Amino acid sequence: MNPSPIHVVKLNLYKYSLSLPLLRFFFIPKFPFSSSSLSLSSSSSSSSLRTLDQSQTNSISSSLFHLLPQTQNPNNIVNLICSNLKQHNSNLALLHTEVKALLPHLGNQEVSRVLLRCQSDSSTALSFFNWVKNDLGLRPNTQNYCIVVHTLAWSRKFSQAMKFLCELVELVKDDLPSEDVFKILVLCTEDCNWDPVVFDMLVKAYLRMGQVREGLRSFRKMLWVGFVPTVTASNCLLSGLLKLNCTNRCWEVYEEMERFGIAPNLYTFNILTHGLCKDGDTGKVNKFLEKMEEEGFDPDIVTYNTLISSYCRKGRLDDAFYLYKIMYRRGVVPDLVSYTALMNGLCKEGRVREAHQLFHRMVHRGLSPDIVTYNTLIHSYCKEGKMQESRSLLHDMIWNGISPDSFTCWVLVEGYGKEGKLLSALNLVVELQRFGVSISQDIYCYLIAALCQENRPFAAKNLLERMTRDGHKPELEIYNELIKSFCHCDCIAEALRLKTEMVNKQIKPNLVTYGAVIDCLSGLGRSMEGESLVGEMVASGMLPDLAICRALFNGYCRENDIDKAQSLLSFFAKEFQIHDTESFNALIRITSGKGDITRSLEIQDMMLKMGLLPNPLTCKYVIDGLWKARRVDSASLVK
Repeated sequence: MNPSPIHVVKLNLYKYSLSLPLLRFFFIPKFPFSSSSLSLSSSSSSSSLRTLDQSQTNSISSSLFHLLPQTQNPNNIVNLICSNLKQHNSNLALLHTEVKALLPHLGNQEVSRVLLRCQSDSSTALSFFNWVKNDLGLRPNTQNYCIVVHTLAWSRKFSQAMKFLCELVELVKDDLPSEDVFKILVLCTEDCNWDPVVFDMLVKAYLRMGQVREGLRSFRKMLWVGFVPTVTASNCLLSGLLKLNCTNRCWEVYEEMERFGIAPNLYTFNILTHGLCKDGDTGKVNKFLEKMEEEGFDPDIVTYNTLISSYCRKGRLDDAFYLYKIMYRRGVVPDLVSYTALMNGLCKEGRVREAHQLFHRMVHRGLSPDIVTYNTLIHSYCKEGKMQESRSLLHDMIWNGISPDSFTCWVLVEGYGKEGKLLSALNLVVELQRFGVSISQDIYCYLIAALCQENRPFAAKNLLERMTRDGHKPELEIYNELIKSFCHCDCIAEALRLKTEMVNKQIKPNLVTYGAVIDCLSGLGRSMEGESLVGEMVASGMLPDLAICRALFNGYCRENDIDKAQSLLSFFAKEFQIHDTESFNALIRITSGKGDITRSLEIQDMMLKMGLLPNPLTCKYVIDGLWKARRVDSASLVK
């Protein structure tokens, strides 16, 4: 007997695997409902939509339950829920009270059966699904989600259906990677009202959640089973692939679109044009544009802007301006994107004046520049050191109601900094704040560091206080810059105050902090205080380095405390394994210079015991000491 033309001719979905090479299904908008089809109202264990193990539902199949009252019979839970939803207009609080005793018997299969019986009333199905998910804490499975998505899509509630699809694909990705959402959506069509748009929506859901490769798989599964995706879904997929730089995949999808009769639109061609421009193959771009026109599509503003931007990035300004002229001839008026791309191309080649002229032409033609347009010119003028022109453009944009962003402020401040005009940069910050522009922490840190490099730590500290008042939290690096600057200016009291402030703000000083302060203290003849800071470092779990050792050693030497300098070297060698031949040599040089050759030889022996081999400089200083001692002895004998 020949099958009726309204029936579905399909492979057995209960065993179907989408890895088969030539899988074809032919669907009609509504499957016939038959006893042989997959039914959730039956307790048959052969249903491929069952998600609970038989062991989980043994209590429901118990033959003794028929002796219980209807409201206490677990076998009757689906009927009770459905009748309650119908009678009480989805009063879920009342439903909870009515079926409270049976809720432990409510599993995913029962949820699916309720959803199927509510599919003609999508609001009730949605309320019930949310109640199960949010109030009962029962985690819906993939099948539950698919049924509610079909129900919502059939009722034209596409935004809610998309929300649940996105939720589902994220759930499957994180917790159920073996689940095949597409397959279960297909299987659910046996008992659900359904609309093929659901499969389009699945592709979009994957793309929306950043799962582009899954979106591509679903797109191909649609083609394999006989569904034809819409051009909108195809375009979304092309755009997603292009964002991942999968241009080859884009062309594969485009070929599949042609093979399966999915008519491209202008958006399709614009996406592919953008892909060709990214590849930089101009020959292919021109051929593709010819094909586009043969298909009856005239390039629009997006097409031209894509091409102009590509040409400008590659430095092909002549081609870009040729297209700019062609646009007018073809009745396509250049927009803000067109002009900004051309201006950017000119600026990259150092033709800032021409870019500014084009800016004025754009304004005269009635287009209002935006922040990107202004930033393009301001940045280019700053690079050329033309700060007056940059400042003029800044005032112009503020006058036109466009607030400078962090990039605008940064390039202007940096421009003044490169020109050595820190005062102008600081005045600019004050001016911008007067206009209500927020100054970023990066700008404050840049200016503080610049002031420190110019040995103006007090001005830098004032700026730090202003930065704190603006709500920014200074970090360790900026404190270190200030402390180093104060130390360089021998303002040790200020440096120590800043160090205390850091600690009070829960900012732990590091090796740079301690190194700067200890070096300064040693240079000011306060080596003992510097050495006490070493103890503080060690107590906080930090070990001194060679630079700190040398700073303290040099300090004691300047203070003419040779004994302390010698014991310091010995201490650092034993406690921190810092063996500094250079400092030992300096110590030998000092003792030899004083004619204390005995001590020089003792220091040399100490070096050998520590495993340090004397170098030529060590020997030179010892020999110098011996020679000086001999001369002193000779002089004494003469007398």
